[in-house]
Amino acid sequence: MDKLKDFETELNKCSKCGLCQAVCPIFKITQNDCTVSKGKFIMLHGVTKGDLKLSANINKYLDMCLKCGKCREFCPSDIDICKILNIAKFEYMQTIFAHKLINFFQSKKIFRTIIKIGTFLSTPFRTNKITSSENTKKIVYFKGCVNQIFPNTDKYLHKIFKESSIEIIDKDFDCCGLPFLSEGNLERFIEAAEHNTKLLDEKFDYLVTDCASCESTILDYPKYTQCKDLSAKLLNWGEIIANENIKFHYKKKLRVTFHKPCHLKNDDFFEQIIKNCENVEYVKMKDYDNCCGFAGSFALKNHKLSSQISKEKAKNIRNTNADFVITTCPACILGLKQGILLNKDKTKVVSLLEFLSKANKIYK
Repeated sequence: MDKLKDFETELNKCSKCGLCQAVCPIFKITQNDCTVSKGKFIMLHGVTKGDLKLSANINKYLDMCLKCGKCREFCPSDIDICKILNIAKFEYMQTIFAHKLINFFQSKKIFRTIIKIGTFLSTPFRTNKITSSENTKKIVYFKGCVNQIFPNTDKYLHKIFKESSIEIIDKDFDCCGLPFLSEGNLERFIEAAEHNTKLLDEKFDYLVTDCASCESTILDYPKYTQCKDLSAKLLNWGEIIANENIKFHYKKKLRVTFHKPCHLKNDDFFEQIIKNCENVEYVKMKDYDNCCGFAGSFALKNHKLSSQISKEKAKNIRNTNADFVITTCPACILGLKQGILLNKDKTKVVSLLEFLSKANKIYK
């Protein structure tokens, strides 16, 4: 397991050029160097040298990060900033009592029991699985925790793909592990990653998710574990729908805009899908790929900052005059709704699958 000390060379690579300041949503609000990567690196470098301790104050700034990845995209040294912050968070959590309580509730036995109870209670409201006999694409569906509990996505998929030659395969997956990683519970994250990867031994065409955060986390498994790289087979439902060239007819003319989640690697599929949506106009919003401000536990620990970012996103949505804002991440849906509620707007926030399932006619 990596240690913060192992990243001393990486920390030294930071030239303090300040490019991260230009793209960090938190710095734009706070103008505080400790909230941006270069400031965090100065503190963590002091820790690796023994001049500073991983204190509660440093941890406060570790938590004051959306993990949106914008800083790495602009970093001329290509430093893996999020990994360093995650390792630092892990080491800090080892020094406080609270980590034992967090680890207990995030343990496989407790966490998965809660998810399984939710899944059991929602079973009567789910549709039958999509299966086909021959010449089908075998798709393993990584539902993520939200869709394990709530049945709506199963209904959307059944309506969208009922005429397609695919077979959707469910597996007994654990959480993708992102909540564990964010809270410094690296052991639990590794446990979840290894469990999920072991379930993918049999032949399948694609591993598919409708959550950008799950997708990004699965892609990051090799960074922290010995798990195999799944990037060659990992897609999101938008890419599958675009590849299948499914068409959607809406009786009523609609205007939509799109919020690209920070963790979504590729959004080329969206405009291709919208071209196949009759009576739907797409208006690209300003900064469509800027963070919604939610970022899981960030919204709880830094509610004021989260609200400010969400409100700014909501202004951009309002300026499109869209009937719907579409996204591909359950957490982003919460962030967008937060901003729209605070701005008292009326634009409806929906997942891509929910919007497409609203079509009056779906065909190939």
